[in-house]
Amino acid sequence: MAGGHSMLAKLATPRREISRSLGMGVSAAMTAAIFLLWCLITYGGLVDTTFCPPPHQVAAAFWKTLLDGSLLRNAWASLVVINLGFFLSSIIAIPLGIMMGSYRVVQAALEPVVNFTRYLPVTSMIPLLILWIGIGIEEKIAVIFIGTFFQQLVMFADVSAQVPNELFNAAYTLGANRKQIVLRVLLPATLPGIIDTLRVTMGWAWTYLVVAELVASSSGLGYMSMQAMRGLHADVIFVAILVIGFLGLVTDQIFKQLKHALLPWARAR
Repeated sequence: MAGGHSMLAKLATPRREISRSLGMGVSAAMTAAIFLLWCLITYGGLVDTTFCPPPHQVAAAFWKTLLDGSLLRNAWASLVVINLGFFLSSIIAIPLGIMMGSYRVVQAALEPVVNFTRYLPVTSMIPLLILWIGIGIEEKIAVIFIGTFFQQLVMFADVSAQVPNELFNAAYTLGANRKQIVLRVLLPATLPGIIDTLRVTMGWAWTYLVVAELVASSSGLGYMSMQAMRGLHADVIFVAILVIGFLGLVTDQIFKQLKHALLPWARAR
Protein backbone atom coordinates (compact mmCIF):
# COMPACT_ATOMS: atom_id res chain seq x y z
CA MET A 1 0.00 0.00 0.00
CA ALA A 2 2.80 2.39 0.91
CA GLY A 3 4.59 1.59 -2.34
CA GLY A 4 1.47 2.28 -4.37
CA HIS A 5 0.88 5.56 -2.57
CA SER A 6 4.50 6.57 -3.20
CA MET A 7 4.14 5.79 -6.92
CA LEU A 8 0.95 7.84 -7.18
CA ALA A 9 2.64 10.71 -5.35
CA LYS A 10 5.50 10.63 -7.87
CA LEU A 11 3.13 10.56 -10.84
CA ALA A 12 1.14 13.47 -9.41
CA THR A 13 4.25 15.62 -8.95
CA PRO A 14 4.60 18.23 -11.73
CA ARG A 15 7.60 17.62 -14.03
CA ARG A 16 8.65 14.53 -12.10
CA GLU A 17 10.62 12.16 -14.32
CA ILE A 18 9.25 8.66 -14.96
CA SER A 19 11.05 5.60 -16.23
CA ARG A 20 11.24 4.93 -19.95
CA SER A 21 9.44 1.60 -19.53
CA LEU A 22 6.56 3.26 -17.68
CA GLY A 23 6.25 5.97 -20.31
CA MET A 24 6.19 3.43 -23.13
CA GLY A 25 3.69 1.31 -21.22
CA VAL A 26 1.31 4.22 -20.71
CA SER A 27 1.58 5.20 -24.38
CA ALA A 28 0.91 1.61 -25.50
CA ALA A 29 -2.05 1.32 -23.14
CA MET A 30 -3.63 4.51 -24.46
CA THR A 31 -3.14 3.40 -28.08
CA ALA A 32 -4.65 0.00 -27.30
CA ALA A 33 -7.64 1.62 -25.56
CA ILE A 34 -8.40 3.78 -28.60
CA PHE A 35 -8.09 0.78 -30.91
CA LEU A 36 -10.38 -1.30 -28.70
CA LEU A 37 -12.95 1.49 -28.67
CA TRP A 38 -12.81 1.59 -32.47
CA CYS A 39 -13.37 -2.18 -32.58
CA LEU A 40 -16.24 -1.93 -30.09
CA ILE A 41 -18.25 0.68 -31.97
CA THR A 42 -17.70 -0.92 -35.40
CA TYR A 43 -17.86 -4.66 -34.75
CA GLY A 44 -20.50 -4.10 -32.08
CA GLY A 45 -22.85 -2.51 -34.60
CA LEU A 46 -23.02 0.83 -32.79
CA VAL A 47 -22.34 2.78 -36.01
CA ASP A 48 -22.97 2.36 -39.70
CA THR A 49 -19.80 0.82 -41.12
CA THR A 50 -20.41 2.61 -44.41
CA PHE A 51 -19.32 5.80 -42.69
CA CYS A 52 -17.06 4.37 -39.97
CA PRO A 53 -15.36 1.23 -41.30
CA PRO A 54 -13.91 -1.45 -38.99
CA PRO A 55 -10.14 -1.94 -38.68
CA HIS A 56 -9.91 -4.91 -41.05
CA GLN A 57 -11.62 -2.93 -43.82
CA VAL A 58 -9.23 -0.01 -43.37
CA ALA A 59 -6.28 -2.42 -43.40
CA ALA A 60 -7.55 -3.93 -46.66
CA ALA A 61 -7.92 -0.46 -48.19
CA PHE A 62 -4.40 0.44 -47.06
CA TRP A 63 -2.98 -2.67 -48.69
CA LYS A 64 -4.95 -2.08 -51.89
CA THR A 65 -3.86 1.56 -52.26
CA LEU A 66 -0.29 0.57 -51.41
CA LEU A 67 -0.20 -2.08 -54.11
CA ASP A 68 -1.72 0.08 -56.84
CA GLY A 69 0.70 2.88 -56.01
CA SER A 70 -1.92 5.55 -55.33
CA LEU A 71 -1.05 5.85 -51.63
CA LEU A 72 2.67 6.34 -52.15
CA ARG A 73 2.10 8.67 -55.08
CA ASN A 74 -0.28 10.92 -53.17
CA ALA A 75 1.76 10.79 -49.96
CA TRP A 76 4.88 11.81 -51.87
CA ALA A 77 3.02 14.68 -53.55
CA SER A 78 1.89 15.98 -50.15
CA LEU A 79 5.36 15.61 -48.65
CA VAL A 80 6.98 17.57 -51.46
CA VAL A 81 4.49 20.42 -51.15
CA ILE A 82 4.50 20.67 -47.37
CA ASN A 83 8.27 20.56 -47.08
CA LEU A 84 8.74 23.26 -49.72
CA GLY A 85 6.09 25.54 -48.23
CA PHE A 86 7.22 25.01 -44.66
CA PHE A 87 10.89 25.49 -45.52
CA LEU A 88 10.25 28.74 -47.35
CA SER A 89 8.10 30.03 -44.51
CA SER A 90 10.56 29.04 -41.78
CA ILE A 91 13.72 30.26 -43.50
CA ILE A 92 12.23 33.76 -43.75
CA ALA A 93 10.25 33.81 -40.50
CA ILE A 94 13.14 32.76 -38.22
CA PRO A 95 15.46 35.75 -38.79
CA LEU A 96 12.56 38.22 -39.09
CA GLY A 97 10.95 36.86 -35.92
CA ILE A 98 14.19 37.08 -33.95
CA MET A 99 14.69 40.66 -35.10
CA MET A 100 11.06 41.50 -34.37
CA GLY A 101 11.44 40.30 -30.79
CA SER A 102 14.81 41.94 -30.21
CA TYR A 103 14.79 45.22 -32.11
CA ARG A 104 12.05 47.71 -31.29
CA VAL A 105 12.26 49.43 -34.68
CA VAL A 106 11.62 46.12 -36.48
CA GLN A 107 8.77 45.35 -34.10
CA ALA A 108 7.18 48.74 -34.77
CA ALA A 109 7.45 48.21 -38.53
CA LEU A 110 6.13 44.65 -38.71
CA GLU A 111 3.76 44.17 -35.78
CA PRO A 112 0.69 46.01 -37.20
CA VAL A 113 0.86 44.16 -40.53
CA VAL A 114 1.61 40.79 -38.94
CA ASN A 115 -1.13 41.03 -36.33
CA PHE A 116 -3.65 42.03 -38.99
CA THR A 117 -2.71 39.33 -41.48
CA ARG A 118 -2.43 36.41 -39.07
CA TYR A 119 -6.11 36.73 -38.17
CA LEU A 120 -7.24 36.42 -41.78
CA PRO A 121 -8.56 32.89 -42.48
CA VAL A 122 -6.31 31.21 -45.01
CA THR A 123 -9.24 29.30 -46.48
CA SER A 124 -10.82 32.58 -47.59
CA MET A 125 -7.69 33.34 -49.62
CA ILE A 126 -7.70 30.08 -51.58
CA PRO A 127 -10.10 31.30 -54.32
CA LEU A 128 -7.94 34.40 -54.79
CA LEU A 129 -4.75 32.33 -54.89
CA ILE A 130 -6.32 30.08 -57.51
CA LEU A 131 -7.10 33.16 -59.64
CA TRP A 132 -3.57 34.50 -59.21
CA ILE A 133 -1.49 31.31 -59.35
CA GLY A 134 -3.72 28.51 -60.63
CA ILE A 135 -4.30 25.06 -59.15
CA GLY A 136 -0.78 23.69 -59.46
CA ILE A 137 1.82 23.03 -56.81
CA GLU A 138 2.55 26.75 -56.48
CA GLU A 139 -0.95 27.44 -55.12
CA LYS A 140 -0.61 24.79 -52.41
CA ILE A 141 2.83 26.05 -51.43
CA ALA A 142 1.40 29.57 -51.18
CA VAL A 143 -1.41 28.34 -48.89
CA ILE A 144 1.09 26.70 -46.55
CA PHE A 145 3.37 29.73 -46.63
CA ILE A 146 0.61 32.22 -45.79
CA GLY A 147 -0.92 29.95 -43.18
CA THR A 148 2.30 29.39 -41.24
CA PHE A 149 4.49 32.42 -41.94
CA PHE A 150 2.67 35.08 -39.94
CA GLN A 151 1.97 32.72 -37.04
CA GLN A 152 5.62 31.74 -36.96
CA LEU A 153 6.70 35.39 -36.95
CA VAL A 154 4.75 36.09 -33.77
CA MET A 155 5.94 32.92 -32.04
CA PHE A 156 9.60 33.44 -33.00
CA ALA A 157 9.36 37.04 -31.83
CA ASP A 158 8.01 35.87 -28.46
CA VAL A 159 10.87 33.37 -28.14
CA SER A 160 13.40 36.11 -28.85
CA ALA A 161 11.73 38.60 -26.50
CA GLN A 162 11.88 36.09 -23.63
CA VAL A 163 15.69 35.85 -23.63
CA PRO A 164 16.70 37.28 -20.22
CA ASN A 165 18.34 40.71 -20.24
CA GLU A 166 20.84 39.39 -17.70
CA LEU A 167 22.48 37.34 -20.45
CA PHE A 168 23.06 40.46 -22.56
CA ASN A 169 24.28 42.49 -19.59
CA ALA A 170 26.73 39.77 -18.59
CA ALA A 171 28.06 39.53 -22.14
CA TYR A 172 28.50 43.30 -22.40
CA THR A 173 30.30 43.28 -19.06
CA LEU A 174 32.72 40.69 -20.40
CA GLY A 175 33.47 42.94 -23.37
CA ALA A 176 31.27 41.43 -26.11
CA ASN A 177 30.30 43.63 -29.05
CA ARG A 178 26.90 43.73 -30.78
CA LYS A 179 27.81 41.07 -33.35
CA GLN A 180 29.01 38.69 -30.64
CA ILE A 181 25.84 39.38 -28.63
CA VAL A 182 23.70 38.30 -31.58
CA LEU A 183 25.76 35.27 -32.63
CA ARG A 184 26.86 33.93 -29.23
CA VAL A 185 24.06 34.98 -26.90
CA LEU A 186 20.82 35.73 -28.72
CA LEU A 187 20.86 32.93 -31.31
CA PRO A 188 21.87 30.10 -28.93
CA ALA A 189 19.29 31.26 -26.38
CA THR A 190 16.49 31.21 -28.97
CA LEU A 191 17.31 27.87 -30.65
CA PRO A 192 15.33 25.62 -28.23
CA GLY A 193 12.23 27.77 -28.61
CA ILE A 194 12.68 27.94 -32.38
CA ILE A 195 12.72 24.15 -32.71
CA ASP A 196 9.68 23.83 -30.42
CA THR A 197 7.86 26.41 -32.56
CA LEU A 198 8.74 24.50 -35.72
CA ARG A 199 7.25 21.36 -34.18
CA VAL A 200 3.98 23.14 -33.45
CA THR A 201 3.65 25.00 -36.72
CA MET A 202 4.37 21.90 -38.80
CA GLY A 203 1.05 20.54 -37.54
CA TRP A 204 -0.67 23.69 -38.77
CA ALA A 205 1.08 23.33 -42.12
CA TRP A 206 -0.45 19.86 -42.58
CA THR A 207 -3.90 21.31 -41.89
CA TYR A 208 -3.47 24.03 -44.52
CA LEU A 209 -2.08 21.53 -47.02
CA VAL A 210 -5.06 19.19 -46.73
CA VAL A 211 -7.47 22.13 -47.04
CA ALA A 212 -5.70 23.27 -50.21
CA GLU A 213 -5.78 19.75 -51.65
CA LEU A 214 -9.47 19.36 -50.85
CA VAL A 215 -10.41 22.55 -52.70
CA ALA A 216 -8.32 22.34 -55.85
CA SER A 217 -5.78 19.64 -56.55
CA SER A 218 -5.05 16.61 -58.66
CA SER A 219 -2.77 14.82 -56.21
CA GLY A 220 -2.00 14.53 -52.52
CA LEU A 221 -3.59 12.90 -49.50
CA GLY A 222 -6.30 15.56 -49.32
CA TYR A 223 -7.17 14.93 -52.96
CA MET A 224 -7.20 11.21 -52.23
CA SER A 225 -9.69 11.78 -49.40
CA MET A 226 -11.95 13.93 -51.58
CA GLN A 227 -12.03 11.33 -54.34
CA ALA A 228 -12.84 8.63 -51.79
CA MET A 229 -15.63 10.74 -50.30
CA ARG A 230 -17.31 11.06 -53.69
CA GLY A 231 -17.40 7.27 -53.97
CA LEU A 232 -18.41 6.74 -50.30
CA HIS A 233 -15.13 4.92 -49.66
CA ALA A 234 -14.75 5.83 -45.98
CA ASP A 235 -12.04 3.19 -45.56
CA VAL A 236 -9.78 5.06 -47.99
CA ILE A 237 -10.48 8.31 -46.14
CA PHE A 238 -9.39 6.59 -42.91
CA VAL A 239 -6.22 5.44 -44.66
CA ALA A 240 -5.39 9.00 -45.73
CA ILE A 241 -6.09 10.33 -42.23
CA LEU A 242 -3.94 7.68 -40.57
CA VAL A 243 -1.07 8.25 -43.00
CA ILE A 244 -1.18 12.00 -42.33
CA GLY A 245 -1.12 11.31 -38.60
CA PHE A 246 1.80 8.92 -38.99
CA LEU A 247 3.79 11.37 -41.12
CA GLY A 248 3.07 14.11 -38.59
CA LEU A 249 4.26 11.88 -35.76
CA VAL A 250 7.47 11.07 -37.62
CA THR A 251 8.09 14.76 -38.31
CA ASP A 252 7.48 15.64 -34.68
CA GLN A 253 9.96 13.01 -33.53
CA ILE A 254 12.54 14.29 -36.02
CA PHE A 255 12.32 17.78 -34.52
CA LYS A 256 12.44 16.33 -31.01
CA GLN A 257 15.52 14.22 -31.68
CA LEU A 258 17.14 17.12 -33.53
CA LYS A 259 16.73 19.29 -30.46
CA HIS A 260 18.20 16.62 -28.19
CA ALA A 261 21.15 16.04 -30.50
CA LEU A 262 22.04 19.66 -31.25
CA LEU A 263 21.02 21.25 -27.95
CA PRO A 264 21.78 18.77 -25.15
CA TRP A 265 21.85 21.61 -22.62
CA ALA A 266 18.17 22.35 -23.39
CA ARG A 267 16.79 18.87 -22.73
CA ALA A 268 15.25 19.87 -19.43
CA ARG A 269 13.12 22.54 -21.08
